[in-house]
Amino acid sequence: MLKLTKKADYGLIALKHLATGSASVSAKDIADCYGMPLPLLSKILQKLARSGFLRSEHGASGGYRLARDAREISALEVIRAIDGPIILTSCFAGATVCGQSGKCTVREPLRRVHKGILQLLAGITISDMAQDDSEECTSEELTLLRN
Repeated sequence: MLKLTKKADYGLIALKHLATGSASVSAKDIADCYGMPLPLLSKILQKLARSGFLRSEHGASGGYRLARDAREISALEVIRAIDGPIILTSCFAGATVCGQSGKCTVREPLRRVHKGILQLLAGITISDMAQDDSEECTSEELTLLRN
């Protein structure tokens, strides 16, 4: 089954959250807003910062903010930065040859599915995700969560 890891899911949620505001947001605020474990989210945000998606700002009003325009960040590159390559089957992992390679009748159709998934993810930006009408935590809600 093709499934996003929890890390990739959390990374996309955090980037979407950051795309909807203009101020720096702390890892704790994002974790509280979405009920994510802070240690895991912190590691994900650090990885995204090292990969050039986020800027980390220190100090009292510090936190994270997007390092690039949300319209220029695709879901595919975020997932790859967090989880590595997306591989539908071992056929697409490189030089791996399975015992069925010579007789396989689904390799080419699965290659097209794999290519389609990659193209779809490459075509979805963080900005597109931020256009979604789903509820985001407001600054008032974050204040209530802190208290």
